[in-house]
Amino acid sequence: MTPPPSRAASCHGFTLLECLVALAVLAIALTAALAAVSNTIRNTERLREHTLAAWVAHNHLAELRSKGAFPNLGIVEGQTEQGGVPWLWQQHTKATPNAMFRRVDVTVSRAGSEESLTRVTGFVCRPLH
Repeated sequence: MTPPPSRAASCHGFTLLECLVALAVLAIALTAALAAVSNTIRNTERLREHTLAAWVAHNHLAELRSKGAFPNLGIVEGQTEQGGVPWLWQQHTKATPNAMFRRVDVTVSRAGSEESLTRVTGFVCRPLH
């Protein structure tokens, strides 16, 4: 016959130290997960800003081309709204080796900010009359 198990051998459970280590591991994992989610949200907002700024620049170039006018050399600035956000654009028109074309660089920033979010380059052709 086998002797009955001793009281120490029949107790199952975690010690206080094991519980504290498990809680520490859980806290570290949750902190890392929260930081990753926060970073993803921040990157999503930044991507949205850059996308809207690119749309502003491409829209401005499309508008220049659709007017059929040949832009003067120099810098022109303006403001527009895209996605419910005010944007500032700056158009730099430069000569090209071919007198029939002008190079147009459009730089876009958020209104009230000095940081340029995008720069798009396009070419406009002199209208044939």
